[in-house]
Parts: sequence; C-alpha cells; structure tokens
Amino acid sequence: MPTQSPTQGLLEAPAIGLPPAAASEPPALAPRTELDPSLYINRELSWLEFNQRVLDEAADGSLSVLERLKFLGIVSSNLDEFYMVRVAGLKVQIEEGVTTTPADGMLPAEQLAAVSARVHRMVADQYRLWREEIRPGLEREHGIRILRASELSGEQAAEARRHFREKVFPLLTPLAHDRSHPFPQLRNKSISLAVQLPRPGPRRRRRPGGTMAVVGVPTAAVQRLVPVGGGRAFILVEDLVGEHVSELFFSSTKLRTAAFRVTRNWDLDVDPEEGDDLLAMVSEGVRRRDLGAAVRLEFASDSPSEITAPLASQHGLEEADVYDVDGPLQLQDLVALGDLTRADHREARSVVAAPPLFEGESVIEAVGKGDILLHHPYDSFDPVVRFIEEAADDPDVKAIKQVLYRTGKNSPFVKALLRAAEKRKEVAVFLEIRARLDEENNIGPIEELKRAGAMVVYGYDACKTHCKLSLVVRSEGRGPRRYVHVGTGNYNPQTARIYTDVSLLTARQDIAEEAEAVFHMLTGNTTDELAAQGIVPQWPWKRLAVAPHGLKDRIIKFVDEEAAEALSGRPARVLAKMNSLVDREVIGALYRASQAGAKVDLLVRGICCLRPGVPGISERIRVHQVVDRYLEHSRIFIFGEGKRAHFHVSSADWMPRNFLSRVEVMAPIDDPELRQRLLQIVEAGFEDTAKGSVLRADGKYERLRPELGAPTLRSQDALERVRRPAQPDGQAGLRPL
Repeated sequence: MPTQSPTQGLLEAPAIGLPPAAASEPPALAPRTELDPSLYINRELSWLEFNQRVLDEAADGSLSVLERLKFLGIVSSNLDEFYMVRVAGLKVQIEEGVTTTPADGMLPAEQLAAVSARVHRMVADQYRLWREEIRPGLEREHGIRILRASELSGEQAAEARRHFREKVFPLLTPLAHDRSHPFPQLRNKSISLAVQLPRPGPRRRRRPGGTMAVVGVPTAAVQRLVPVGGGRAFILVEDLVGEHVSELFFSSTKLRTAAFRVTRNWDLDVDPEEGDDLLAMVSEGVRRRDLGAAVRLEFASDSPSEITAPLASQHGLEEADVYDVDGPLQLQDLVALGDLTRADHREARSVVAAPPLFEGESVIEAVGKGDILLHHPYDSFDPVVRFIEEAADDPDVKAIKQVLYRTGKNSPFVKALLRAAEKRKEVAVFLEIRARLDEENNIGPIEELKRAGAMVVYGYDACKTHCKLSLVVRSEGRGPRRYVHVGTGNYNPQTARIYTDVSLLTARQDIAEEAEAVFHMLTGNTTDELAAQGIVPQWPWKRLAVAPHGLKDRIIKFVDEEAAEALSGRPARVLAKMNSLVDREVIGALYRASQAGAKVDLLVRGICCLRPGVPGISERIRVHQVVDRYLEHSRIFIFGEGKRAHFHVSSADWMPRNFLSRVEVMAPIDDPELRQRLLQIVEAGFEDTAKGSVLRADGKYERLRPELGAPTLRSQDALERVRRPAQPDGQAGLRPL
C-alpha cells in the first residue's frame, strides 16, 4: 500500500537542476549477478500477467457492462497479436533447434508449454465472464441479446433467413476437401465453417470419416452482428450461415458444422540486407504472410470432434494449440455493440481542448515563446496536428522533416506534408514501412508523397525507425529558426484519444540542431559505409540521446550515477515510467542501484522482467502498474533527487530491440514547470489505489487498495481533473473518487 497520502505526489515536486557530472565507478553486484536466471521474470509470462490485468478490468463489476465488454475484447485482440508474433516466434525457435535462452533461462519449448497452460486458463476465465456476467448484463442493462439460431422466434428466423438469402448466400463458396480438392488456404484470423458431409455410398472409395468441406464466412463484406426482429436482438453471421449451410450442398437434411478460426505466423520474414528494394520486399511480405504457418486454432465449444480433430491435424497443430471456446469467436467484434447503444453509455470520458495558450495564436508562435508540454489525451492532440498543418501553409516555413511510424488511415499529417510538397517546400519524410501490423497503412502514402515532390525514406540500416520526431525550419528576422516536436506516442489522432502520451514542442536551438542531425543520419544513412572504411561516426548528440547509437549507455550511466550517489550517503533515486522493461544490462544496473541504497520506482504498464523485492538484490525497487480506460503509453525518465534531478521523455522502452534495432530519441525537459508536470504524471501512477497494482517477487501482481479510512485515488481521473478548468468549488479537481 502507498505510504504517503493519495494526493501528496500530485501536488509537490522536488527542486530541480542540471544533471550531475560524471560519476565514479558503479558498484559491482554482490554475491549474485545479473546472470542468475532466478532474478528475471520470463518475458512472455510477464506479458500474460499484463493481459490478465486487462481481464481483471472486464471482471470489475463497478464498471458499466459496455466498458467491461471493451476490456473483454481487448484481451482477445491482445492474444491475437501475441500468438501471431511471440508464440509464432517460439515455434520457429523450436523448429530450428534454438538452445540459447533469455535471462530467465527458459528454453523455447519450456516457454511455449508455460504460455499454453496460462492462456488456456485465461481464455476459460474470459469466456466464463462472457457467459455468466457480460452477456446477461447486456440484456439486463441495454436490452441487447445475442441469440443462437435455435433461440430465434418464428418471426426472427424468417427475417434471418431473408437476410441470409439476400445478403450472405451470394458471397459464399463451399470448398470440399477430398482427394481431388486440397484443403483450402484460409486467411489469418478469418472465421470459417467446417461442414461434415454425409458419408459416401459403399461404391465410392473415400476416406472412412466421410467428406469435409469448408465455407469461409465473409465477415469483411457483411456485418458480423445480424439484427433480427427489430430492437436489439442479434445473431452472429456464422451461426446464420451454419443454420442454412445445407442449401450450399443441396442437402435436404441439416449438416453438422463447426465454426473455427485460424491464427497464423504474422512475421514478414524480410531481411533488409538481402535485397535492393525494401519497399518491394515488404509489399510482397505483406501479401504472403496472410497464409503463414498456423499457430492457433479456435473452435466453438459445441463443435463435433469428428470435425475438429482433422482440422487441427490439417494445420499441423497439437492439442495445446487448440482452444475450445464457449461463446463467440473473436470477441473484439462485439465491442461494436457500444456504438449501437451510445445514448445509454454513461461511462465518463475526457473532454479535451487545446490549452488556452493556443487560443487566438498559431502553435508555432506559441512554441516560439517557450517550451510546451502536452499530456494526451488530457490535452488535445490537435496542437500537434496544427503544428504540421501551419508549417505546410506558412509561406515563411521553408522545410518540414518528420518521422512517421504508425500513421493510421487518412492521416492529417500525410495530407499536410503533401500540401507542403506541392507548394515546393523542402519536405523530407521518414516513413517506417515495417511498423508491425501497420505495414499496409504506411506503404500507401509513399508514392503519393513522392509524386508531390517530397523526399521519402523508409529504411535505416536494419533498424526500424520508432522515434516520434518533427522539425520545422522557418525563415525569420535573424535567419532560419528551427521548431521541434518530440513525442512518446505515434502521429495518429485516433490512438491519441485512448493512449496516454507526452509531447514536447520546443524552439530551443540546442535541441533543434541535434534533432536535425537525427534526420541527417536517417536520410544520409552512411553508417555502414563509414564502418567499412574503419571510421567511427562522431555523433553530435549531447542533449538528445539516440538509439542505436548510445541511448542504452546513457540510461545505464544515469542509473549508475544514482548508485554512486547512494554509496556516498546522498539521496538518490531512479523514477521511470515505460511500457516494458526487458533489457538484462539495464536491469543489472537497477539492481546495482538498489544494492547501493538508491530508491528505484518503476511504473511499467506491460512486460517487466525485473524481479523486485529480492533480499539483498532488489529490496529498494518497487514496480507498479496501472491498467485503466486509457492505455498507459508515455515514457518518462527521472534521475536524481532535489537539485540534481534531471528529466527526460522518450519513444523508447527499456528493451534490447529499442536500444539495438530501432532508431529512438530521448529528449531532456529543462523548464521547471514542465518538470513539475512530468513528476506529477509519474507519481500519480504510484498513488493509484483504484486501478493500480504492485508487482511481487513471484511475478504476480497484487491490486492496491487504500489505507483504512483513506480515500481511493484513480490516477487517470485525477490527471484529467488537473487539465480541466477549476471546478465550481474552486478546486482544480484533484480530489479522491
């Protein structure tokens, strides 16, 4: 439980100053070292504990049923990506005989077995919640009913049949599977029906079990939830197809069916060093991967075993890869029910607007007067969009450079960059075409930007470019002036409404010059050529830290400085907020700092491989997690106590991939008021007794509860109130729930 009052950290911040000078040698880890597997939590199992926390929100009876349904759907979509990427990777390692292990020492086969056991329990709990609480709650609170075909009234059945014949039947293609018909290639995550056809007559030599056919359910072309009988009653389209599938096979008797869904390996399998045209390679990989190796098979629980067993075998899957679900497949589709009942949905939502300082003036003018920090979604993302839009339309702006990682569809940033290029401004866009699951969205704008005259780059060595960075060069009285945006989240207005992220807008020329050097690195891409000649690049970054060229070393240096301060008997602290903590060397540095006597407070939303609370190793480390309606996504790093404290925001988590195989940026925050806000944001997470949890040494999370008699604090609500105008009682809104 928290040891301080629920609002203390939200109202107070220590004095601030410049970062310390070089520290003495960091302390060595005592008796046990960072090589001890028992000191590390397995990455995959840690992620599953995060997903369990999301499932816990679905189980929270204090939330509206629609909010609970949303979390139930997030669990499903999270597991989809987990299987497509992480489980698929484990299976490839097993096939290739990989024997190297992560820091926790688990072999790939051991990890896969542990993951399968954990996910089976999680999915069973998820569907129990659906059957026993969410489905009844939808009917009770909103009159929403999800019906099976057998539950339809005569009138509803007639309406459903009309819908089937008019809208669905023309799109169906039955595909038999026998000697002359190979098993069809089913796309990743598509819902299909396996149909058991009658046994052939004795004169026809066929397999003993009869013939099986597959019918793809066209969920991309027709609505998944089919309304029946007016009101809010629905039948799932796959149930509707199953009820009438006999018509496809000219059968007078009802055929047995099984609804199923295949999840496939989603790896692009693209090596940038193996070809000359990265764009063509990625485009081909996107087309090819939809038919990758199967990694999971999901069935509706009432499916006959005569159908399910051959399907698993056909896809090369074992029993552990098969999930028998007692409810609708692909639960995330049901979240759309919230849109149908929006008028009934009273769950609180942020009302965001551009800060008053932008009223009546341009964003660029405001940034020219001083640094601006925005905390999304509590602060609108609109000023970030306007920053680029204004630059595109301002005749004094001569150049715009921007890194785009996940753009989303119909991106206002792409539109503004197109407009700027058409006006013959210098436009340089680094568009990451390997952003996982967003490759197609990012490939689309490339040719359009090129035709408009923009310079488009989409590859830097073997690294993905993950930093969120923009540079605007404007001609002013004394010459060119640079304006910079550095963010922790993507340039995507849609996700900016549901992810918590931080934006820094600055015209500080020391930062702007180093940001410009990042773009020169990306577009020049001379690292390999220099290395081939034995030349070590002289990177100019002093204020910024940039991966893969020194960010990890900078982080470890800062942590080791706190360890040295603690050994000298002075107050020392590492306070950090991130999505994931995996890197073994950084974890080792944090263990050293704890052993030296420094306080280490970590707010980690997702994966955490560090094991806190181990005697003699990590007693002074606490790890908290907040899972709430907004996805915690910002990365904020604070090192030091009092006047020594220095503050940073970054696009990078503390993971090997962020340090070694991605281009990332960490930027300092110098303004005292902005530092106060960052401290407020991070401290709020540690004080959350409504949606916060603490990580135990065994890798499990324990929900935080307020001290006896103390009020409950929900950090996202408290931070939202801070950004709203004063309440009628004159308070800013920092009050407990």
